[in-house]
Amino acid sequence: MADNSGIEWTDATWNPVTGCTKITRGCDNCYAERFAKRWRGVPGHPYEQGFDLRLWPSRLDRPERWRKPRMIFVNSMSDLFHKRVPRGFVDDVFDRMETTDRHVYQVLTKRSSRMRDYLRRRYPGSAAPAHIWCGVSVEDRSGRARIDHLRAAPAAIRFLSIEPLLGPLGELDLEGISWVIVGGESGPNARPMEDDWVCDIRDRCERADVPFFFKQWGGATPKAGGRKLQGVEHNAMPGGAREECGHALPMAP
Repeated sequence: MADNSGIEWTDATWNPVTGCTKITRGCDNCYAERFAKRWRGVPGHPYEQGFDLRLWPSRLDRPERWRKPRMIFVNSMSDLFHKRVPRGFVDDVFDRMETTDRHVYQVLTKRSSRMRDYLRRRYPGSAAPAHIWCGVSVEDRSGRARIDHLRAAPAAIRFLSIEPLLGPLGELDLEGISWVIVGGESGPNARPMEDDWVCDIRDRCERADVPFFFKQWGGATPKAGGRKLQGVEHNAMPGGAREECGHALPMAP
């Protein structure tokens, strides 16, 4: 949990849940697992339990303590829609996000069908508030069904985190999508990302008028390959949503 996140597309991270389990090949070299496992067995450390899933009710009030509006990545060290996270606890997280609406929340999952079903139950006949952005992770064309699940979810702002990009996506339907992030894998076993894969997604975003954010090439460390795609940094974000919510958060150039 950090108030000044090193993730380029957010300001802070909030982890009312930590730990997860692998479900796709995009999880193979999970940065969160790699970090958490280093602390397994260290008494009193937040990751004493390693990357085993854990709920943290004591952290639910953290956004209330942050008075300045900011963008918050929810569960950077887990997945809120993991099957072992009780629906009641998901309700608690959404309750807090709804009441502290000075912030913009970025909720990202690989469990896309569970998120879709949850949002349908919570917001029947309407959409999640515009300050709660709902997204799915996709690593290659095998994950495109998650995009369909997201599109079927009642959310005002839907986004894709195509990271780590491990292969070409091919056809990419961006109808109903508000934002696309792309990034390469980082860490000691990072798998390479091809220029053509990224440029194809960028071009599809441009044609569909969807904001495109290029996070990193990746490599041994997140910063190893830099952030420029064909000599240009891409930092676009769905700024209209911030204006509608009345947020005075700075826009990326």
